[in-house]
Amino acid sequence: MERDIKLVIFGFDGTLADTKENIIITFQMTMKELGVEIKSRQECAATIGLTLEDAFKVLYPGMAAEKYILLRDTYRRIFKENRKILVPGLFPEVMETLEELRRRGYLMSIASSRLSPSLHSFLEDMKIAHLFEYAVGGDNVEHPKPAPDAVLQILRHYNLSAEEAFVVGDMPFDINMATNAGVKSCGVTWGNADAAQLKESGANYVIDKMSQLLEILN
Repeated sequence: MERDIKLVIFGFDGTLADTKENIIITFQMTMKELGVEIKSRQECAATIGLTLEDAFKVLYPGMAAEKYILLRDTYRRIFKENRKILVPGLFPEVMETLEELRRRGYLMSIASSRLSPSLHSFLEDMKIAHLFEYAVGGDNVEHPKPAPDAVLQILRHYNLSAEEAFVVGDMPFDINMATNAGVKSCGVTWGNADAAQLKESGANYVIDKMSQLLEILN
């Protein structure tokens, strides 16, 4: 049990919010509109957690820089349009677990690769914004996941040490970010990576449902 933890840092997409379908559909619509090879659902999902430009660099290595920018900007436009139709929700047990962690006195923050305006909009729509006094988006740091920047920025904000924080995420990028910041981590299997991938990336814990986090942080 992690009894010295004061701060829990969550990923957003795939950890708290079930946005996978929105993301994959938007990726493939972007590819179709721009006439590039349409990647599989699995290939698209494997990039969730990266910034959009980094995701497209993984999907289409060797393109000119301006092409990645066009892909990114087209994705953002289509995602905004799709969001009116495809409304994502929280994963099971997320709301109850967050509320219980707050009741126990834990500080909670978010480290996401999503742009902060989009992130904060989702938090408001999902009625969990009040649980996170501080949230870091991909545009708030110089180096995105798996670099430690987001975690280190959150630690500075709360004036806490790495030993007092705990990262919860669904992708190896989240686990690597935590490791690079010297913070323990927990992988979740309901997002975009499986238990084997999370363990291989170095997660200290792996859970199959959100309520199990309460046992770790007991």
